[in-house]
Amino acid sequence: MQLTDPQRLDWLRLIRTEGIGPRSFRSLINRFGGAAAALEALPDLSRRQGRRIEPFSRAQAEDEIAALARLGGRLLATGEATYPRLLQLTDAAPPLIALRGAPQILNRPSVALVGSRNASTAGLAFTERLARGLGEAGLVVVSGLARGIDARAHKATLQTGTIAVMAGGQDRIYPASHVGLVDAILGEGGAVLAEMPMGWEARGRDFPRRNRIISGLAYGTIVVEAARQSGSLITARYALEQNREVFAVPGSPLDPRAEGTNDLIRQGATLVADVDHVLDVIGPIIERGPDPDAAPARQRPDLAEQPDFWDEIDLEGRASLLNGGADPDLVFDAPVVEPDEPMDDRQKIIALLGPSPVGTDELARSAGVGARVVQTVLLELELDGRIERHGSGAVSLVSR
Repeated sequence: MQLTDPQRLDWLRLIRTEGIGPRSFRSLINRFGGAAAALEALPDLSRRQGRRIEPFSRAQAEDEIAALARLGGRLLATGEATYPRLLQLTDAAPPLIALRGAPQILNRPSVALVGSRNASTAGLAFTERLARGLGEAGLVVVSGLARGIDARAHKATLQTGTIAVMAGGQDRIYPASHVGLVDAILGEGGAVLAEMPMGWEARGRDFPRRNRIISGLAYGTIVVEAARQSGSLITARYALEQNREVFAVPGSPLDPRAEGTNDLIRQGATLVADVDHVLDVIGPIIERGPDPDAAPARQRPDLAEQPDFWDEIDLEGRASLLNGGADPDLVFDAPVVEPDEPMDDRQKIIALLGPSPVGTDELARSAGVGARVVQTVLLELELDGRIERHGSGAVSLVSR
């Protein structure tokens, strides 16, 4: 299938109409035979629902397509040859997704690699090693452009292939400090995807929405560091729903950043301590191809149910908009903002330390500071009894 320009415009108008999500979009298309007919039927649906459903205007849709084109992007539709095949197999695949970059990378074999924004130096170092190994094995690495694990995964695979999935619109990169990373991804033949409209500032509910795209693009999802109740575990939950593999990197039981990953392993996720642990599982799946209807062949982690984070209209008129239960720690309707003040060097170094020993050179590289600054901060922490020194100059935080 290849949409004509008028059809693509109608698809955009329909999916941008308030209250219509991926599932209800598909239902409307199936019921009325196309987006144009579905748009014409919306007034009648409005009367049955007892509420006004105002279609996204043609002018708004044309403006969005033009703005995306000015950035060098375009909209891909489900069913088109360039649309990611693995993502299309999922239940709630975006009918349209905005692409900047190389479309051919979207259908190469890929693995998702996600984890903590507040990552430890050890976690970042292992992420880089793992991502490089996956890239050298021919796999594209997918992640969410966040700080910490995501950013390190993207940077490590710029030359072998990486896909970034954004929570906001293509012109609203979050965090703003990753504008340069996006440019590097595009410059090296990677791709940047966004489901949300141009001009859309990422909100709390948009990150779980984005996560089901990250997992849907990949044969499996690897979680490197994740606290309990973290967004990375939501990505793992979506991977399970999509009948994809889940992997987890073990961590110290003394580090809260490893609680979620250790739980995943205990519940059946594949333990990853080397790139071969991923390749041994993913390789046979790539050879035979994904089967969304196949029963899982291995034990799967039993993750708690998470709500859906996109609005749907009820075509049978039995319910109002589905807003889903919300994590009280997430402000779903507020834009996500970055901290006003960046961390100082001491705060950066402390945040990167954990119970696992790390070398001072790696610590300096991860913090982006000089070796002398690291040694000064470590001396202060040692005098305060907060770190322990190990052989070969490695250090770790003392658990309290």
